[in-house]
Amino acid sequence: MATQQLGTIAVIGGTGAEGSGFALRWAGAGLDVVIGSRSNKKGETVAAELTDKLGGQGTIRGADNLGACEQADVVVLSVPYESQEGILASIQSGLPGKILVTLVAPLLGEKKGRYVPASGGSAALEAQAQVGDDVTVVAAFQNVGAHHLADFDHVIDCDVLICGGKRADRDIAITLAEAAGMRGVHAGVLQNAAIAEGLTALLISVNAAYKTRSAGIRITGI
Repeated sequence: MATQQLGTIAVIGGTGAEGSGFALRWAGAGLDVVIGSRSNKKGETVAAELTDKLGGQGTIRGADNLGACEQADVVVLSVPYESQEGILASIQSGLPGKILVTLVAPLLGEKKGRYVPASGGSAALEAQAQVGDDVTVVAAFQNVGAHHLADFDHVIDCDVLICGGKRADRDIAITLAEAAGMRGVHAGVLQNAAIAEGLTALLISVNAAYKTRSAGIRITGI
């Protein structure tokens, strides 16, 4: 799938380290990106700062979360697990008919190094249950660290596990992964997202043990 076919990408949580890093990479690859924040002013301010970092390679717009969703064809959710339910409720009216790509993983503790299984099976399944059948949820990017995303010269040395009900829906996240300089891997139905979410805590623990910020997952044999 060509990046032009994705339309506008809204990054909810786009003022955070992970969301802003992906926004930079996608805008730098030529995608139309709008970042959302709790306030329109903050969204616009951070978008201007990110656009400066792009140095003419692209532009990023800012808005409040709902406004960003209303402009988008694909919505990317990059928020802490504890914020997921409230954020989704606030943008619900802007989601019908769209793909929601969730990066969320349920983690516990200040350093987020412990996985806590979501009561609904996974954060992604809880998101799907909340937004309803008019929205298609795809889980991706849970295992990508935020630290090097904003550095265009840094190669993100990991694969992206992508879970969703239909291959065509997962292909959208595959294209997003490729635009960000990574390889996306089809990892089955949305129920499998619980495995990818749990790997996030594992990788955080690996990073701590080996004093790095770059541990990732690589799928061999394909």
